[in-house]
Amino acid sequence: MTDTSMVMTQKTKDVRGDGIAKSKAAAWKRYLPVAVILGGLGLGYAFGLNEYFSLSFLAEQREALSAYVEANYVRALLSFGALYAVATAFSFPAASILTIFGGFLFGWLVGGIVVAISATLGATVLFIAAKTAFGDFLKEKVGGRVKNLADGFEKNAFTYLIVLRIAPILPFFIMNIAPALFNVPLRSYVAGTFIGILPGVFAYAYLGQGVESVLIAAQESGQEASVADLVTTEITLAFAALAIVAVIPTIVKKLRRRN
Repeated sequence: MTDTSMVMTQKTKDVRGDGIAKSKAAAWKRYLPVAVILGGLGLGYAFGLNEYFSLSFLAEQREALSAYVEANYVRALLSFGALYAVATAFSFPAASILTIFGGFLFGWLVGGIVVAISATLGATVLFIAAKTAFGDFLKEKVGGRVKNLADGFEKNAFTYLIVLRIAPILPFFIMNIAPALFNVPLRSYVAGTFIGILPGVFAYAYLGQGVESVLIAAQESGQEASVADLVTTEITLAFAALAIVAVIPTIVKKLRRRN
């Protein structure tokens, strides 16, 4: 092998090495947001923060929390909004409980507005992290009906998001991540999320506004109150009905196309 050939071979190896190093660096940066979220979730459970997201904690601390809100209303409101956004971004399964907290502490209207804004912000952070890490994962890895579903979700993202947000089908944190796998535009995600969660947010905030009597009754009976004690069959059916109403325009549009 001549000297020129050896030099060219070495340069080729150097270029390949640089390419591999850059690829690894890009992958590290790509998955970093998801790693931070998973790490934050793990630390939260390790420190037992999930124990504070319960009706039992609200029952024990309701007087102290109410007194703090009365004395520091604006600070309490901003702190609650920040807590809700962070809990949502780190996928803590506490959306229902925290919304009830918001209704109890600030009333159904103010509490509901703060929750809707904070939940949308936190969900958007999680969506961006998942989209950065996984991108068009489903469309690249699968075909057939799943790919058609992904295409349909992408084309009707706004409507689908509203329906899935209203209907009590999937957990809140799953719906924060799933659209990222279907290449849903950020604008559609934010708008669909905000509008779609409004019925549930105000319903749970309203439950929170009147939860004190339930907490007192549970304490007197020596039992632990749960969200199931507050959510009636009528509320669940109402959510399902709203979801059906929301999906009607999309169904009509598809039928017209077929005809």
